[in-house]
Amino acid sequence: MTTVSQARARRRDRQVYLRSRPLLFGLLAATRGRPVRRLGRTLLVHDPEAYREALTRLPLDRTAAGTTGAAARSALGADRAGAGAGVGGVLFDQEGAGHRADRRDLAGSLGGAGVEDLRSLWRPLLVRRLAPLDRGGEVDLVDLARELSGSVVCALLGSDADPRAVAEAAAEAAAASVRSHLPGPRRPGAEAAAARATDRLRRLLGSEAEALAAMVAVAAVNTTVAALPRAVAWCADAGLWEQAADEALRPVLADELLRVTAASPLLPRVAAANGSVGGCPVRGGDRLLLVARHAAAAHRRDPDARRPAGPAVDRLVFGVGPHACPGAQPARAQLIDVLGALAPYRPVVTRARVDRGAALPGWRVLTVRAGDRGAAGSGAGPARGRA
Repeated sequence: MTTVSQARARRRDRQVYLRSRPLLFGLLAATRGRPVRRLGRTLLVHDPEAYREALTRLPLDRTAAGTTGAAARSALGADRAGAGAGVGGVLFDQEGAGHRADRRDLAGSLGGAGVEDLRSLWRPLLVRRLAPLDRGGEVDLVDLARELSGSVVCALLGSDADPRAVAEAAAEAAAASVRSHLPGPRRPGAEAAAARATDRLRRLLGSEAEALAAMVAVAAVNTTVAALPRAVAWCADAGLWEQAADEALRPVLADELLRVTAASPLLPRVAAANGSVGGCPVRGGDRLLLVARHAAAAHRRDPDARRPAGPAVDRLVFGVGPHACPGAQPARAQLIDVLGALAPYRPVVTRARVDRGAALPGWRVLTVRAGDRGAAGSGAGPARGRA
């Protein structure tokens, strides 16, 4: 690992923002000089302490338009179904007893014992899917991430649906929902497209009345497909395979890669009451753009398992407080196992193409082949194609 190789990794990773969200990325970069910056009724929150304060001390309206909760309800059809249809909350939009109860229900599947069960599912899948690297072939990490996440979702929900079909439907539902919630003029057919994508996902899962089950699918698929290929690409470009091959360093490296890739780089929220964030007054109804990527120093601190940022910083990408992401533990375990399975091959990136239409910044294609196994820390070889 060298400064040059880390710079190469950062240049490639920036493409997922520059080619999918160029205006938003430019705005966030231009305003990060201050911990909190107000633009009209919108506050951009970059500082880690202000970010924590917004998530743990400021009352938030979790169903307001433009928030994660509202987008989740729309993506999963909770608003269309209505209260009498047996559709409950979708976790992101909940508060109080209902939120705590649903988190407890998920804890058994996403906690320590549940993660070990999931590992017994995805480890054989990794062996099978990475076998072409032994023969000099290539593997598309995006396609692998889809199958991994779809398999996990089916196992968690007890569904016998095809994992790839579930992953495709979950990605389509999230992307359609994002398009229907983008600021500006209403896009013709956007809401109808989101409804069709949601209906397809819930039919596949076989639980049309369970919005929470569909939420698990959408969240698991979209974060995995966004984060995993980006993490592997950074590891390859920066020459971090020596750290990935070290059993003691690998978990720390996984945390570092999750930090710098920040699968959900921006958390949109709305204040439910007056307060303050980072010393800046907040009024009820103000919109907050919580920049997880900057709070976790992903924009300026390179990943290094020997000099990590530490849990207080790297966990910020999963949120903080009672609404922190419940899937953080399986996400971390999955990346640890992916890095361990890939490390012997020292893969290099051969092709990368940004997904401009996905709900989260990521790759549409990210293929790798085995590299020089004798050059543990030499970094990635030249990439063919353009990111």
